[in-house]
Amino acid sequence: MKILQSLSAIAGKYFAVWVILAALLAFFLPEAFIGFGAYITILLGVVMFGMGLTLKPVDFKIIFKNPLPVVIGVAAQFLIMPLAAFGIAYLLNLPPELAAGLVLLGCVPGGTASNVMVYLAKGNLALSVAMTSLSTLMAPIMTPLLLLLLAGQWLPVNPVDMFMSIIQVIIIPIALGFLVQRILPKVVAKSISVVPLISVVAILIIVSAVTAANAQNVISSGFIVFFAVFLHNSFGLVLGYLTAMAMGLNETDRRAISLEVGMQNSGLGVALATAHFSPLAALPSVWGAIWHNISGPILATIWSKKPAVGNRETEVERVPDVKPWKA
Repeated sequence: MKILQSLSAIAGKYFAVWVILAALLAFFLPEAFIGFGAYITILLGVVMFGMGLTLKPVDFKIIFKNPLPVVIGVAAQFLIMPLAAFGIAYLLNLPPELAAGLVLLGCVPGGTASNVMVYLAKGNLALSVAMTSLSTLMAPIMTPLLLLLLAGQWLPVNPVDMFMSIIQVIIIPIALGFLVQRILPKVVAKSISVVPLISVVAILIIVSAVTAANAQNVISSGFIVFFAVFLHNSFGLVLGYLTAMAMGLNETDRRAISLEVGMQNSGLGVALATAHFSPLAALPSVWGAIWHNISGPILATIWSKKPAVGNRETEVERVPDVKPWKA
C-alpha cells in the first residue's frame, strides 16, 4: 500500500508531464493506443467516481453562507468560456469539427485540478471547491443548452442525448462515489490516497486514445488548435479575474474565480466530443488537458509568492481531500 501511495503522489505531482508523455507516445505509436477509444466513457466515469469519494457536505457550505462569490464565479464560468470559444473559433476560421470541439471545451464545467491550483495560489479554496461542485451539477443542463446555441451551426447537436451522456458519465459516478463514502467512510479513508493513481492512469489512457485517433490531424491542425486553446485558456484566466475585481470581490476570491473559470473539465470534453461529434472534435479538449495543467501551475506559482488578504476559512478542513489528479 505504501508503494501505491508513493506512486499516487508522484502521479499527481507531475500530472502535466505524464499527460505530455502519453500524448507523445500515442502520436508516434498510434496503433498501440487507438483501441482504448472504446473505453473513454468508462474511464471518465472512474475519474468522476473518485471525485465523489472526496466530495463532502462542507463543499456546499459557502453556497448558503456567502453565495455571491459562487454565483458570480459560476455565471462567469458559463458565460466567458463558451462565448470566448465561439469568438476564437470565428476569429481563427476553424473547420467545423474543430470549432464545435473548441466550443464544447468552453461549455463543460470547471475541472477539479483547479482546486489544487487555487490552494497553491493562496486563493479561496472553499469558493473553488464550491464552484467546481456546483458547475459540475449544473452541467447536464448548461452544457447541452450552450452547445446547441453556439455550436449547432457547425455540427448537429442533440441536447437530449448529451444530457443523458453527462448524467451517465458525470452525475451517476459522482453520486455513487459520494454514497460509498457515506456508507463506508473507514474503508474509503484507508484507500483514498491510492485513488489519484487510478484516476491519473484513466486520464492518461483517455488522452492517448484520442491522440492516437488524431495522429494525422495533429500534424495538419495541431498548431492552430493549440493556439486556439491557449487563447481560450488565457481569456478565461484574465476575464475571470477581472470579473471578480469588477464585482468588488477580494483578492483570494479573484484568484479562485480566475483559475476556476480558466481550467475546464477537459476529460468530459473529450468524452462528449468522441461520443457525439468525432475524434477530431475531441482534439481541443486533448490540448486543454495538456495546457491547462501547465498554465495553472505557472499562475499558481506566481501568485503563491504574493500575499493575498481574504477569506480562506475552510481551507484547513478541505486541504487533505483536494487531489491534483482530477481533470
